[in-house]
Amino acid sequence: FNIQGALQDPTLAVGSGSNDNWKIRDNPAGESQEAQVQATGLAPTDNREAVYLAGFTSSNYSSILRGKNNTTGIGVIEAYQTDQDSTAELGNISSRGFIEGADNVMIGGFILGGGASAKIIVRAIGPSLAAFGIANPVSDPTLSLRNGNGTQIAFNDDWKSNQETEIAATTLPPSNDFESAIVTTLPAGTYTAIVAGSTARGGTGTGVGLVEIYNLQY
Repeated sequence: FNIQGALQDPTLAVGSGSNDNWKIRDNPAGESQEAQVQATGLAPTDNREAVYLAGFTSSNYSSILRGKNNTTGIGVIEAYQTDQDSTAELGNISSRGFIEGADNVMIGGFILGGGASAKIIVRAIGPSLAAFGIANPVSDPTLSLRNGNGTQIAFNDDWKSNQETEIAATTLPPSNDFESAIVTTLPAGTYTAIVAGSTARGGTGTGVGLVEIYNLQY
């Protein structure tokens, strides 16, 4: 996909579980989930990539993507609901990463399924991360929401500059005025939320940021 500097050997941790290479399950027996993963239609195309396939109860979970042996590079972490008969819904997804300059932004992709429209709020969080012990947060994040064709359908820099009333009404407004948010109703489809760093106020435009998508109808 012409991604320069791709992570060559990612590892994945989900709660108390983990995986390194998707064809081998990380347990004492070295049990393989190769057949189960292939049956989902979502098997990675490289054996070094990682998958954790399991059932989950209603709760909060964290997934951590790392480079094996402390290697670095660009990677993608994905979560799919594979049980199509389940009535479970994903209420919120978020991702934290380092935002660099130019094209090295942070991208959060999501798919709205079910055929119906959904009301969501997307947030780009930066300076308030310092209160949680996160070093070097991005000081002024911007947020661009794009459809599956890459067309920008909404943009925000400071959340109070636009939609302040609507954002506050969700009870999920960012805690810092320099952070960004968008409230919108979208039809079923694929979307990306792109978080970059602004230098308009003298910031570096780089640092750790958080992109979040909440289903307001959950």
